[in-house]
Formats: sequence, structure tokens, C-alpha cells
Amino acid sequence: MAAPTIDNFEMTAKLADLSNWLIQQGLENTPVNDWLEDFCFRLIDAGFQLTRVNLTMRAHHPEIGALAFRWKRDEENENFEYNRNNTDESEEYRKSPLFYLMASPVSDFSQRLDVPDPELNFPIFDELRALGYTDYYAAKRYFLRKDQNSPSNPMRLEEGLTISLCTDAPGGFTEVQLEGLRGLMSPISLTLKSGANRMMAEDITAAYLGRDASRRVLSGDIMRGSSETKRAVIWYFDLRGFTKLSETLPGPQIIDMLNACFGVAVEIVEQNGGNVLKFMGDGMLAIFDLDEIPDARAVAVAAVVELREAFKILETERKAADLPSTGFTLALHAGDVHYGNIGGRTRLDFTVIGPAVNTTARILGMCGAVDQTIVISSHVAKPLLEDRPDLVSLGQYRMRGVTDRYELFTLD
Repeated sequence: MAAPTIDNFEMTAKLADLSNWLIQQGLENTPVNDWLEDFCFRLIDAGFQLTRVNLTMRAHHPEIGALAFRWKRDEENENFEYNRNNTDESEEYRKSPLFYLMASPVSDFSQRLDVPDPELNFPIFDELRALGYTDYYAAKRYFLRKDQNSPSNPMRLEEGLTISLCTDAPGGFTEVQLEGLRGLMSPISLTLKSGANRMMAEDITAAYLGRDASRRVLSGDIMRGSSETKRAVIWYFDLRGFTKLSETLPGPQIIDMLNACFGVAVEIVEQNGGNVLKFMGDGMLAIFDLDEIPDARAVAVAAVVELREAFKILETERKAADLPSTGFTLALHAGDVHYGNIGGRTRLDFTVIGPAVNTTARILGMCGAVDQTIVISSHVAKPLLEDRPDLVSLGQYRMRGVTDRYELFTLD
């Protein structure tokens, strides 16, 4: 798409309109993908013959270090997630112009790509030249610093952004265009920061509270004592022999093993539509909502079978790597739970309580008594017996602190 030919006065007016438009996108919390594409076309309308724009920001996520959003003229937008401590990604980044930008005492730089001896050169510039690009402009902005020229550690991204723009216009960007781009950096930063704050809240609350609790908290369901009654299948899981292992293994090995085991369990629960509510030492509490998942009983039992197979693979892999491993015990029960905010004035927990939760904990405690890894109450098992012949009765039991007797089942 060729940019219209306009004079500098008209370009300045269009850039002023674009600056106001960017701020409005921040106020409306427009997703980056949406406003970035519109932003690029508005720049083209202002006379910029853009070919490529790349916007990168730090992510507040335990696994993802940075997010990148890329627009290309006449192509689909692309999103990239850069994992923390990924050696291959880090090596490519070290050779990039953005690494140079972060490490240098400058807030931006431009480099013509159609000159014989460029002052700056990076491997990606050869790819851009092959596409016919003539100029490359990059800028960084810190959100929490006044001095935008100061260098920083490129491997420890601060709150802020980097942006690069390319053109295939003969002669590259004009000086007026470069000044115009510099003038847009503040509204771009404000717009991105607004979206980044929301994304940060979503990422952090989802990581620490769980997806469903995160959604509820961010929608305003934060009053202490607020709760609702849910019908749910309750999943109570813990690691077998953890106390003994924690007394004999170094702390880093224990943490590594916990992360490996919980990583498998969380992924299986969430892939099957469940919500992980909390971790308690070597234990994990999750629920499958019977109103949101009509066949939640069947789904939860299928997830247990999946977990059992996944743990066999995990144990084999860890033993092959000479790493400590362990098994698990797990209880399933179904009933009404109170789901909501519980705690003190300054520290709340979004969790479930109620007799059904207590009963699930007692059923978990029966694993040793009945010599089974998996114990499932009749409230979950009985409706599934016709379709799941692998559900085997262990008999009826009375459990400490639980009024009713329960028939317990396991998976053959």
C-alpha cells in the first residue's frame, strides 16, 4: 500500500490527530493487536510508507518474559511470546538491533539500509534489505524512568517498550517523519501502559488465584465475605511420601520436584475445564463446576486417569535423569461448596469451603487405609458405573468427623 503524497503541514496535523487517537485507545483499554494495526494504517495515511512495525513489552508472567506484536504490510499480524531463560531466543536477541538499543545510552536510532557502508549492521538487516526495505527506526521508552537515554540490562527487561518501524520509501524516512515518530512515543507509551497494566493484572491474578477467581476479582467481586454456592466435583491431590522426601532431599531438589509434579497436575486439570484453587504444601485443591460442565463427574474421572498415565511418564523421565520422583494420592467427591472471599481486611483468599470440601479431605486420608492411590466417593462414581466398568467399589466406610457413611470406589 503506497502512502499518499502530502505536505509537511498536513502530515503534522494528521500526527496530532493520531496522538489524540492513541490516548483514547488507552482510555478504552483497546487490545494492542487492534490499535496497532489501526495505528499503522493511520501512519500510512499521514504519508509514511510503512512496511513493518514491531512492538515489544515485558510480560508479568512466570513462564513468559516478553510479548511482541508485529504488523506487516499486506500480511497477517503476528504475536510472539519469548520464554524466560530460553537460550536459543536469547542468542538471537543478543545479535538484534533492539539488544543494542537497550544497552546503549540513546533513546532511539535510525539506520538507512540502502547505503553501502552502514554505521550499524545486524543480521536481520540483511533480511530486510532483501525485502527492499530502505530504512529502520527503533526507539525505547521506560515507564518508570525519567532519563530515556540511559542504558539498561537487555536481559532483564524493565517496564517499558521497544518499537521498530521500517519503510521501503526511496531515501528512507525523512527528518520530518523521524521527528514525528519521536513525538508519538509518549502517547504510544501511555496507550501501551494502560493495556500492559490490565494484562499484568490478568496474568498475575490468573497465576496466583486461578483463571476463574482471576476473572471474578478483576470484575469487582472482591468484597470480603462475598460468596456463592456452587455444585462441584472436588479434586484433592497430594504427593505420596513427601514429608520423608523433604527431610532427606536438599531444598532446590524438593522445589524442582514439586514444580514438575504440580506442572503436570495443573495442566491436566485446566485442559479438562477445571479450576485450580490453591496449593497447600504438597497438596492441590481444584474443582470442576457441575453447572458449567454438565458431565463434570465423567470429565474429572477421565482427568484422573490422564494424570495417572502422565505421572508414569514423569517418573520414568525423572529416574532416567537421576532425579527424585514420587507418586500421588487423590480423592474425588461432589457436593455443594461455598465459593468466595475469605480472610482478613488486608489479605483474602478466593477459595471453597463447606462440608463437601471437608469430606473430600477425609476421603483423601482414606487412601492409606484402603491401600489405594485414587479414592472416589459414590457421589461421583455411582452415576458413571454403567459407562465406567473400571470403577470398583471398596465398600462402605465411616470417616472421622463425617456424619454419613460413604461407599468408596477406586479405578481398576
